[in-house]
Amino acid sequence: MSVVIIGGGQAGLQVADSLRSGGYQDGITVIAEEPGLPYQRPPLSKDYLAPEGNPAPLPLRAASFFADKEITLRSGVRAAAVDRTARTVTLSGGEQLGYRHLVFATGTANRALTCPGADLPGVHLLRTLPDAEALHSALAAARRVVVVGAGFIGLEVAAAARARGCEVTVLEFAPGPMGRALSPAMGAWFAGAHARAGIRLRFNEGIASFEPGMDGRVGWAVSTTGSRYRADLVVAGIGVVPNDALAAAAGLETGNGIVVDAALRTSDPSVLAVGDCASFPSVHAGARIRVESVQNATDQGRHAARTILGSAEPYTDLPWFWSNQGSLRLQIAGLSAPGDRTVFSGDPESGKFSVLCFRNERLSAVESVNSPGEHLGARKLLAAGISPSPEEAAAPGFSLKTLARQAVAASSA
Repeated sequence: MSVVIIGGGQAGLQVADSLRSGGYQDGITVIAEEPGLPYQRPPLSKDYLAPEGNPAPLPLRAASFFADKEITLRSGVRAAAVDRTARTVTLSGGEQLGYRHLVFATGTANRALTCPGADLPGVHLLRTLPDAEALHSALAAARRVVVVGAGFIGLEVAAAARARGCEVTVLEFAPGPMGRALSPAMGAWFAGAHARAGIRLRFNEGIASFEPGMDGRVGWAVSTTGSRYRADLVVAGIGVVPNDALAAAAGLETGNGIVVDAALRTSDPSVLAVGDCASFPSVHAGARIRVESVQNATDQGRHAARTILGSAEPYTDLPWFWSNQGSLRLQIAGLSAPGDRTVFSGDPESGKFSVLCFRNERLSAVESVNSPGEHLGARKLLAAGISPSPEEAAAPGFSLKTLARQAVAASSA
């Protein structure tokens, strides 16, 4: 009997790779719904949309990887049903695959726009390579762009459109940008930075409807306040939902994703879930969460492989994220929460600084702009449980990179 992995993204392929690296000898099959080689998704909203961008796929693994590792890739097919009693997965064409362990790495799907006019030509979502190709082509001719949602994807697209000279308006129902991921202090700084770049930000203002222009394509975006914005291109980035319907149909526990324990096992110990679709107990959040990031997908893929190979260790890897928005590279280590105390380190006016978040006087997260050294230092400190005091962090000349280097030297002395 073998391992069957449903999902050919970052998490699923990492499970397969780590199983082979860990000495797993039996069969491994990866079911990937999209045709062709699985590819990297983060560039779709970043490099691909730049004026000089080339929307060509960047494979997660070379074609030779699957042959060399003796991993069977079934691309362009869908897992239609799971029978946990028989331990089989039925594919969309009717074929059945048996398994000893099953891994759900099914990721997420875009939250759909449901307002009137959402189906007009010129209204785009961004999830797949064909989506990125269509948007890249449309941006070349666009003049007025409306982005719905001021999360990572929305602001990455907005910055790319502005770099092309487009007039850009962002509608966000929340009071600030990236509210699920950023402290209010850093969110306010990014709002100002994008406004200075010429992007029109409209907070506390969602989308009510779209109206066609004379050519039948989208021509206007109407907000929840009744304001109307000219648009010849609309991009919606209003979040995602976990792909957990197949797991639920198989009788597994779900709730904002597929519910797993600390070792990433579902309510059926022979079935695991990893990556964006998995709801897991986080030692960093002190609660059950679901994390959408390449880091989490990769680290959970490695951990799930260790669980299949016999480990019972809990998953405790530090979450970290990044977003490229024009010339601004945002990197986040850890998880902030409402009510955290925030301290600025560095000079926000220079565009190179960090916001340190403290909870109960302990460092909980660090948000850095154009400061990769500080970000790496933050990751090392948070992973080791080392925290400066808020007063130390606020002192002139304070450096997370330096503190991390000192901590490493002290531990090896």
